[in-house]
Amino acid sequence: MSITKPNSPQLIALLGGTFDPIHLGHILPAQETAQWLGAKELHLIPAHIPPHKNTTHANATQRAEMVSLVCQQNNVFTLDSRELNRHCPSYTVDTLHEIKAEQPKADLYFIMGMDSLLSFTQWHRWQEILTLCNLVVNIRPGYPHLALASALDPTLASRLIYNIAQLQQQKVGQIILHESTPVDISSTSIREKIKAKLDYRQHLPELVFNYIEHHKLYR
Repeated sequence: MSITKPNSPQLIALLGGTFDPIHLGHILPAQETAQWLGAKELHLIPAHIPPHKNTTHANATQRAEMVSLVCQQNNVFTLDSRELNRHCPSYTVDTLHEIKAEQPKADLYFIMGMDSLLSFTQWHRWQEILTLCNLVVNIRPGYPHLALASALDPTLASRLIYNIAQLQQQKVGQIILHESTPVDISSTSIREKIKAKLDYRQHLPELVFNYIEHHKLYR
């Protein structure tokens, strides 16, 4: 899937995930992080077959449609469905190579949570990922930076940046910490609430809630 546009952005933020379903815990921190970075474009990338999961609950088309509904309401967000077209596990490194080929002049910032950073050295070709983008790690406000650095592989700890003003001229390989506003919601908890017939509306954009109800997902 080509995502090249006439006015190509110089900075593209990327957020991957199963999005099963996409919810405010994905959307609000993503909006905040994009604004903090100054990104005019943030790609939401639903995974087809996540390497760390055996299956998803909604199918690929349904998950893409829910993400598309979110993108309709925010012009910074773009649905990037390339991973849904793969018939094998989705690896971040392959996605980054593709986007870089399409947008060679853009700087790529891959957004993740702290848990993902702590397990990053287990990712497929993780060293190569650091040659293609900067990582933006959302952490809770006030989380001790020294505790995070001490828990990381030394190769990663040496790349940590604690303030966006510290960004260096190099376009890749930096790990920037962003103290984002925590949103305590998970896709798992939403699915459990739906199955238990509990109220879950407040955790989702209205269009996504209506979609789930219409298609009777997660029952």
